[in-house]
Amino acid sequence: MIQEKKNYHHGDLREQLIEAVTQLVEEDGPDGWSIAEACRRAGVSTAAPYRHFQDRHDLLRHTVLRAMDRFFERMQTAADSFPAGDARRIVALGKAYLSFARDEPGIFRIMFSLTEPLEGHADVDALNTDAKFLLDRVVAAHLNIPVESEQTRARAMALWCFVHGYSFLQIDAKSKAEAHAVPEDMLLYLVGEAIVPSDSSVNSDE
Repeated sequence: MIQEKKNYHHGDLREQLIEAVTQLVEEDGPDGWSIAEACRRAGVSTAAPYRHFQDRHDLLRHTVLRAMDRFFERMQTAADSFPAGDARRIVALGKAYLSFARDEPGIFRIMFSLTEPLEGHADVDALNTDAKFLLDRVVAAHLNIPVESEQTRARAMALWCFVHGYSFLQIDAKSKAEAHAVPEDMLLYLVGEAIVPSDSSVNSDE
């Protein structure tokens, strides 16, 4: 939790406010946070944010951009943990996606909404493109086919639809463990079997 500060370095103010908004979104929801409370947590006046951000929407957009960086880095690290052709690479990528959604459900919801702070901004579109291309590259490497091929795009879309939908089932409490007692790793391996080469061995116990 951010501690209130009477003194701060101007170079830190931007990040302090972004961190405060990140916390508030998780506590109060995408629409429930306020600039006044973010400023209180950062220990600054309510005029301070306007040195770095145009308005409330701009502050929220930069908060989401920072979250999208974390999201991409988590998936990239997961993918890099295993070599191309290893089924665990698909599973790790899916688990990274799911873990982010669970860790930051409020931010996750905003990231995939078409709200005013995000819609039509080039920086948001660029990060979305990076994440999509990462998924395409992982799938193409597994299939040993060009990343721009139609088959790559179709398989990557199928994988994304499953993991994205499952993430929302989880954070919206629509999927109860007692009612759906299938281990997540098994589900991800099942999806991965449609993506990895047919001669790849998959062991769901790994």
